[in-house]
Amino acid sequence: MEMARAHLFIDGRVQGVFFRAFTREVAHNLALNGWVKNLRDGGVEAVLEGEKKVIQQAIQKCYAGPPGAKVSNIDIQWEQYTGKENGFNIRY
Repeated sequence: MEMARAHLFIDGRVQGVFFRAFTREVAHNLALNGWVKNLRDGGVEAVLEGEKKVIQQAIQKCYAGPPGAKVSNIDIQWEQYTGKENGFNIRY
């Protein structure tokens, strides 16, 4: 089991379409830790920690997004697993 941390920058129509709540639900259902927040440029930033293969499943779900979202790109930065994230929350 390879533990990992993915830092995501999600572009497209991802604000005003419940993308953060969708991401929180995906992370919760897959038992991932981290956070998600809106960016001033209209994108969404997220950090996911857990098993790498499970994070990859979450990323695929993020590409689909909730109804009304249209993801144009996800920039993924793989980082060292820290284990410091506790649960998954929406940041404001």
